[in-house]
Amino acid sequence: MKNSLVIIAGVAVLGVVGVSVFVLSQNPASSPNSAVDQTMMDDENMMGGDETMTHSDSDSRYVEYSKSALDSSSGKRRVLFFYANWCPTCRPADISFRENESRIPEDVVLIRVNYNDSDTDNEEKDLAQKYGVTYQHTYVQVDSLGNEVFKWNGGQIDELLNNIR
Repeated sequence: MKNSLVIIAGVAVLGVVGVSVFVLSQNPASSPNSAVDQTMMDDENMMGGDETMTHSDSDSRYVEYSKSALDSSSGKRRVLFFYANWCPTCRPADISFRENESRIPEDVVLIRVNYNDSDTDNEEKDLAQKYGVTYQHTYVQVDSLGNEVFKWNGGQIDELLNNIR
């Protein structure tokens, strides 16, 4: 009888330990270093991209948002790309646009607007609200007066080329 109680207690302890290990392995946020690790990964992933992002070169076809970049491109077809640095579909699109910038027509400027991420400023939040953008990876083509021409979600260089008006 005593042996069976020891066995039952041992099985119960092993069960509790097993469940605890499983739960902890499924929730990486519970690790004290996970936030630091994620921040470091994000910084490493973004370093190469942002260093090469063109800010205001008038000949560039893919630029980072600024009021001056938006205003100076009013004579061209402008597409706002609402991008989030944490978005798993935005990152490949960003790479696609960088690698294929020469495929973007000369009369088109694609403007990367930060959306709902650590880099988003108030002007970018206002743009998202103005055009009714409710999630990242949204594209909005605007005319010279800033009026919406066409809006779509998702895609990379080929979808951009197919959707611009």
